[in-house]
Order: sequence, then C-alpha cells, then structure tokens
Amino acid sequence: MNPLTKTISIMLVDDHAIVREGYRSLLQKQDNMTVVAEASDGQDAYLQYKAHQPDIVIMDISMPGQSGLEAISRIRQVNSSAKILVFSMHQNPSFAIQATRAGAFGYVTKSSDPEVLIRAIYDVYDGQHSLSADIAQALAMEKLGTDSSALEQLTVREFEVFRMLVEAQSTTTIAETLNISPKTVSNTHYIIKKKLGVSSDIELTRLAIKMNVLNLLDIVEVD
Repeated sequence: MNPLTKTISIMLVDDHAIVREGYRSLLQKQDNMTVVAEASDGQDAYLQYKAHQPDIVIMDISMPGQSGLEAISRIRQVNSSAKILVFSMHQNPSFAIQATRAGAFGYVTKSSDPEVLIRAIYDVYDGQHSLSADIAQALAMEKLGTDSSALEQLTVREFEVFRMLVEAQSTTTIAETLNISPKTVSNTHYIIKKKLGVSSDIELTRLAIKMNVLNLLDIVEVD
C-alpha cells in the first residue's frame, strides 16, 4: 500500500445501506482512510459532496432517481478536480466509457477483490486513472471486435436518457430527474433511436438487453 501521511477522506454513494456498511467496514480498516459522508442517490451525493468536500467519491451508477452518471457531472461542475471512482455491478465497458466522459477517474466492478478497490482509491487519489482488470479486458476486446459498440456514439446525457427510457420511466419522470424539459427528453429520445439505428422503443429495449445495459433481473427488481 502507498505510504501516506494524510488520511484520505471518502464519501460512499450507493442506494443499498448494507452495501455502504460493507464498504465502510473495509475502508475504516485501512490506516489512512476514513469515511466522512454517505449518500443513497445522485441528488444526495451532490449535496453531501458540497457539504463535506471529500478527497475521493466512491460512486455507484444505478440508483433510484438521479443516477451516478448525472451526479458525477454535477459534482465535476462544482469542482472540476473532484476525484470520483465508480464502483458498479455493470461489467459492460460502455458504462465505464460514459463514466469517464462524465468525469470519473476510475471504474471498478463490484465482482473485483477488495484489494482492487483499495488500490484504485490510491491511484485515483494520486490523480491516476484506474480500471479493474475485467473492465480493462472488456474494453480491449471491444476495440478488437468488428462491432464497435454503438453506445459509444451517445453523449453522457443521451446515455442517461437511454438507460432511463429502457427502464420504462416516463418522459415527465426523466425530465424532472435530469432537470430538463419534457421536449428535450423527446428530442433526445429521437436522437438516441437514430444513432442506435432502431425505429421503436421495443427495438430499443431489445438492444439494451443485448448490450447488457438492461438486465431482465433489473426489470424485476424495479417492479
């Protein structure tokens, strides 16, 4: 481990309290890490970040309401040097790409060993980008493939709207969550379908499942 004299202050963002407790227990065992704040959704993360100004934010992406991607963008608007590490169940490299575009320094999957998360925290604290091995490999394989992910064409905002659309969230709900107008959501919806080469929402949902953006188990959990 890195020999640090300063204690790294950390904020945990995850919608599951028991998961946050597991993170906290792991991090508090480190000699130079302390958890100073927690949040259960993107909006709360934004407010807690402004209140506590932690050195590192460990951020989940999929949360009710305002997601991690939106929170990353908002936090980076408050502090362009904010150091954010995504810790997510999603192993689709498109999520890592969008998180990086939003301003995250690293992306670690929840299937990784605890030591991988600890090492990533040190890397991000030092201003280095960090990816867990499975995500790094998936990104490399995607670049080698002939079918480069169409999702890379989407901007962070378009990807966020896409994710919410295939979760069957209404235009009004998406607009309120992302603080944009319903008309902007509708326009973005059209652009997304055009970029992804689909003509209906059913095709959009099928594509989301095929590309592992939407898991059938996630639909059951939402219900």
